Amino acid sequence: MPWVVLFVSAAFETVWATALGASDGFTRPGPTLVFAVTIVLSLGAFGYVLKQIPISTAYAVWTGTGAALTVLWGMATGAEPVTLLRLLFIAGIVGCVVGLKLVPARPARPADPRDVRR
Repeated sequence: MPWVVLFVSAAFETVWATALGASDGFTRPGPTLVFAVTIVLSLGAFGYVLKQIPISTAYAVWTGTGAALTVLWGMATGAEPVTLLRLLFIAGIVGCVVGLKLVPARPARPADPRDVRR
């Protein structure tokens, strides 16, 4: 379940990033409201996920997925050009996200209280 929530959170990241761009410096009320609502939902869901997925993995997956979806949305709406190189690099991001999902995260070793390195 935390992985599903992570991907939903990344989708909200795409929405708030797009709304932020459309808000024209927070001067347009509609996109500004969409931005405000979706950033709260996105970060709230991301915070929930961090209780169960290590931050290093969760953050990389969240930002990578959000970035890829944002670029794909831009291409789908005509705001970004569709090129072979862009599609190749997006595929690379998606491949890295899938790889991070598939690699099991081992819990960190507890700190040894006798280790007093400063």
